[in-house]
Amino acid sequence: YLFHPGCDECGKYFVQAGDLKTHQLIHSGVKPYSCYLCGKSFTQAGNLKTHQLIHSGVKPYSCELCGKSFTLAQNLKKHQLIHSGVKPYSCDLCGTSFTRAEHLKTHQLIHSGVKPYSCELCGKSFVLAQYLKRHQLIHSGVKPHSCDLCGKSFTRAGDLKKHQVIHIGFKAYNCDLCGKSFTQAEGLKKHQVIHIGFKAYNCDLCGKSFTQAQSLKKHQLIHSGVKPYSCELCGKSFTQAQSLKKHQLIHSGVKPYSCDLCGKSFTRAGDLKKHQLIHSGVKPYSCDLCGKSFTLAGHLKTHQLIHIGFKAYNCDLCGKSFTLAVHLKTHQLIHIGFKAYSCELCGKSFTQAGHLKTHQLIHSGVKAYSCDLCGNGVKAYSCDLCGKSFTLSEGLKRHQVIHSGVKPYSCDLCGKSFTQAGHLKTHQVIHSGVKPYSCKLCGKSFAQNSDLQKHLVTHSGIKAYSCDFCGKRFSDKQYRNIHLRIHTGIDVSCCDQCGKLFATDAQLQRHMFSHSEERPYKCDLCEKTFKSPHQLNKHQQIHTRK
Repeated sequence: YLFHPGCDECGKYFVQAGDLKTHQLIHSGVKPYSCYLCGKSFTQAGNLKTHQLIHSGVKPYSCELCGKSFTLAQNLKKHQLIHSGVKPYSCDLCGTSFTRAEHLKTHQLIHSGVKPYSCELCGKSFVLAQYLKRHQLIHSGVKPHSCDLCGKSFTRAGDLKKHQVIHIGFKAYNCDLCGKSFTQAEGLKKHQVIHIGFKAYNCDLCGKSFTQAQSLKKHQLIHSGVKPYSCELCGKSFTQAQSLKKHQLIHSGVKPYSCDLCGKSFTRAGDLKKHQLIHSGVKPYSCDLCGKSFTLAGHLKTHQLIHIGFKAYNCDLCGKSFTLAVHLKTHQLIHIGFKAYSCELCGKSFTQAGHLKTHQLIHSGVKAYSCDLCGNGVKAYSCDLCGKSFTLSEGLKRHQVIHSGVKPYSCDLCGKSFTQAGHLKTHQVIHSGVKPYSCKLCGKSFAQNSDLQKHLVTHSGIKAYSCDFCGKRFSDKQYRNIHLRIHTGIDVSCCDQCGKLFATDAQLQRHMFSHSEERPYKCDLCEKTFKSPHQLNKHQQIHTRK
């Protein structure tokens, strides 16, 4: 062939001079042929004619294997390569293969890192101009493609087609390893990476790994602290638009997904599926350290943080640490004093919805567990060892730790052990010496508000709790129960010196000072000495009153 001089811009050669001229229009940017229906412009008249076939809706070329139709024969040929499985165009850098040469060229731009097309609104860059145009539809807010079945709208026709497969319910792509099905091939590919276990994308800040680059980008927004998507109703912000949409369902109150077994409703199908695992009783995820089982892998991961002892989320106001961010947020409401959940009947407010629901049972008169014969409230969970009953299974579990004798929480200062972490924290306040709760009547101070409330009853003179054996009355139920031990002989402490019985070890220890002649406790103000710290404290109140 006799080639004419090449293109000055790109060096491409042509057999005919006319072809060279037509080609050079691409570089000039001139597109003289416009579509009167949509306004799209082309460099050649032939390209315009081909384009106009789209508007006609005529697709005479159909694929015999899948039935898909095309306006041009060449598009059908390109499509048929997908079914053949032949991918003759391979990338020299990563080995990825493609059915068409233009797809390979587009792919190679990824390796070059060049993204010449930038969005003027958000600065995001793209490899191809068509990708930029597609992206700009997001900013315009125009979603011309709507689903006839549910009304959901999309910016692209391709996204609508993908969505419509959900309604059909057909999932043609199955995972050979676990059997999970997907509506799209790309969904299957993303899923299969999980089985490989390879996570190529790592976060530089926390080291967390991801199977997909997109997942890493979403994760990095957490570290940036940027939450561009805000709820207009409550002001809560989110890093992703998807998270905002899920949140907004809460305000709508719509819960279309109901459990057939218990009737509980959910805003999302995924939440219903998770809930249904509870009824199945299947807990496939077990903790290697303590054997506790969970229905979800996420719950196991959260639980394992307890064993690690890692609490990454700290309260700036009081220094308290938490394993989860959601627990920190709930805690911070205490400092703010914000109580969003109010009772319509009495006006009492709560920081959490769960606390409000529990409170509302008081007004309703409903007892979570009622006797069918008399209607009185019953406690469904009973301890096999002592018969004590509880309304919730959690209460029974906490109680049973007492019988086991296991006290895993120890005080670093005095060595005293406790069955629950909360009890240890309450105890540690004693060592701090801080007593912020004072009685306005006598000036006595307490480390906890509950102790102050018990003390205030003593000033009222009301002693509502009486001993069935001797008639002695008490202002506090706990003191009455301790006193009963003397009559029953259960859990009592006996003095080796005189044989006197005491309801608690603390009472016995206080009594033992009476048998000793030593007076080691000295008053700093008057140098008077005492046998016990209790006597010294009582004496020092005389000085404070002066």
